[in-house]
Amino acid sequence: MLIAQITDLHLGFEPGNPRELNRVRLDRTLAALDDGPDRPDLLLVTGDLADRGDPESYRICAEALAACPFPVHACVGNHDDRANFAAAFPQHRLDGGFAHYVMAFDGLRIIVLDTLEPGRQGGGFCERRAGWLAARLGEDRTTPTILVMHHPPFDAGIAWMATDPREPWVARFAAAIAGQDQVVAILCGHLHRAIVAPWHGVTAIACPSTAPQLALDLTTIDPDIPDGRPMILADRPGYALHRWTPDGLVTHFETAEDHAVLARFDAAMQPVVRQIQDERP
Repeated sequence: MLIAQITDLHLGFEPGNPRELNRVRLDRTLAALDDGPDRPDLLLVTGDLADRGDPESYRICAEALAACPFPVHACVGNHDDRANFAAAFPQHRLDGGFAHYVMAFDGLRIIVLDTLEPGRQGGGFCERRAGWLAARLGEDRTTPTILVMHHPPFDAGIAWMATDPREPWVARFAAAIAGQDQVVAILCGHLHRAIVAPWHGVTAIACPSTAPQLALDLTTIDPDIPDGRPMILADRPGYALHRWTPDGLVTHFETAEDHAVLARFDAAMQPVVRQIQDERP
C-alpha cells in the first residue's frame, strides 16, 4: 500500500488571486502524484488547508483535491476552521465537535486526529479528544495503526516553531497512546520541513509542505530581538510517500519539480542493474 502525504497548503494566503503561489504549488504537487511513476493508493492532507479558514479557500481546495484519481482524506491544523472544513469535506463530518475519524484497511488502521485549538498556533489535545483516541485504540490492539495529525508532538529544535514537551496537550496525547504497541507511526505536518524523530517509542514523521518551506536554523531565538534570520524559503513544494510493508512503514520524501536526469535505464546502465538483481537471493 502506498500512502501519499501533503501538508500545509495555506490556500487563500493571497485572497482573491485564483493563481496565487500556494495554489500553483499545490497543483504542481498533485500533478507529480498523478503523473509520476508512484501514483499512491490514497492521499493524506495533514492540515492547514486554508490560510485563514475561510469558506472560499476550502471550496478551492476541495475542487483541486476532487480531481485526484485516488481517495483523499484530510485533517485540520491551526489555520483551519472546523465548521468551514466540514462543510467543504462532508465525508469528514465532525464527531462531537472534532474532525477526527478512523479508516480501516486490510492489515492496517489509520486514525486521523484533531489537534486544532482555536486562537493558538501550537497544538491542542483536550481530555475529550484523548479519551476518544484511547477508546479507538482499545477497539483493536493488534492491527498496526498509523496516527495522523497536524501538530508534531516532538521538539524539532526550530525554536520559533518547536513543540515544548512540557505542553499539557503533549502529555495527554502521550498518555493516550501509552502501552499501545499497535501504533507504528505518527504522521504530521506544521513544520514545513521533512523531519523524522523518535517519540515515546514511535517513529514520528513530519512532511514538507506544498506551501513554501521553513528555513533550518536550530539556534535559540529571542522574540524581543528581531535578528534578520531567514524564516520562510521558496524551496520547491514537497510531499511524502509512505510505503506500508509487512515490516512496517518506509517513507520517502520528494519535491514537485522537474529533475535534471543524469542517467536513464539504457544499455549503459543495464550491467549494474543486472548485477544488483543477481546478488539478491
